[in-house]
Amino acid sequence: MPERKPRADAARNRESVLAAADRLFATCASPEDVTMADIAAAAGVGKGTLFRGFGDRTGLIRALYASRLEPIRHAVAEGPGPLGPATPPAERVPALLDALLCFKLDHRHLSVALEGTNDSPYRAAHYDWWYGTLRDALERLPGFTDAGFAAHALLAAVRADLVDHLTDREQVPRERLRADLAAFAARVLRGG
Repeated sequence: MPERKPRADAARNRESVLAAADRLFATCASPEDVTMADIAAAAGVGKGTLFRGFGDRTGLIRALYASRLEPIRHAVAEGPGPLGPATPPAERVPALLDALLCFKLDHRHLSVALEGTNDSPYRAAHYDWWYGTLRDALERLPGFTDAGFAAHALLAAVRADLVDHLTDREQVPRERLRADLAAFAARVLRGG
């Protein structure tokens, strides 16, 4: 049986909801402040539309995160640039980490909201994808040992709550965060 395409109005509603949620998370003081009622009102739909389309708040946050991450996933899977699979691993690993850090800086409250759900961030599909991508790149480095642990440790350096803490509480500028992460990744790669 062929897969049914969503109705045009359902697809429009979905995009309206994701755009509204994106705006609300981008401008909120805290991710906990953004409710399903707020998102429904901002999107001009009923709350039932949100629950039918996404299940719950966590499902909506996951869908929004996945949609915003899609261009990076595409570049990692197929891109000819520094994120792409043809890039030498010593260059690709820092580029992957920088892309993830920049994504979390650009979508900080959304990332904090996703990682702050009741689920462990380590069980999330996006974490599995980043972990597998980094681990695979590390395994391609000649002489590098324990790529599995190193991938987890490198991902810990870009957890959303840490990025949020460093930018909000410690007022670390974006470019310094990027430089510090690049230096940390270089030390890990040299030590491997």
